[in-house]
Amino acid sequence: MALVEKEIISFLKKNIEPLKDETYGDGYRVSVYLTDGTFLPCVIFRNSKKTIELAKKRFKEEIKGRGILRNMAGGGYNEIVKTFVTEGNRISSYNIAKVEASKYAFPFSVIKQIHGETVMSLTVFAAKMKDGKYLGFKTNFSAEFFDMPENYSVEDIVEIINHSFVMPNGELRTREDGVYDLPDGFFESVAYEARPYFECYLDKL
Repeated sequence: MALVEKEIISFLKKNIEPLKDETYGDGYRVSVYLTDGTFLPCVIFRNSKKTIELAKKRFKEEIKGRGILRNMAGGGYNEIVKTFVTEGNRISSYNIAKVEASKYAFPFSVIKQIHGETVMSLTVFAAKMKDGKYLGFKTNFSAEFFDMPENYSVEDIVEIINHSFVMPNGELRTREDGVYDLPDGFFESVAYEARPYFECYLDKL
């Protein structure tokens, strides 16, 4: 049986720390079960208002030829509409039977420590855990959810070391300041990657 929206919103407000996002609005990161039993470990709930406003703004810019895709052959209007209406992973609230905390969602206090590109379009960092060990992570764009080994949880993270990676023997290596080439040994390092996620929009959230 599907949950009603007010039940979902009540759970999110009481149990989930929102991830601040000036562009798309606060996101509540969870795991959900659908009514057919499908488990989705990474889902973000948002209010739709900011996304709708952004879409309308981008549509208007592209129609007037002032958008970021204006130099595309044939104009960018069709492409920007396509981006908003056909791309991304989305689910509807009426298909959700259960919502719970996601073990792949880093606390906001941890995400705030992750910054900068290690090299173009790639951010690499290490997390120091409560037992003193280091885990390596990497992402191309997003930091909403990350894979985690079974014997650790996001609550075990005590420190983020940016632009660092972890070798198979557990050794931590850090890129020198001002150097943007990947250091020796990087391709042998062990890193957990950002996970893909679904979005669900609730107008009353």
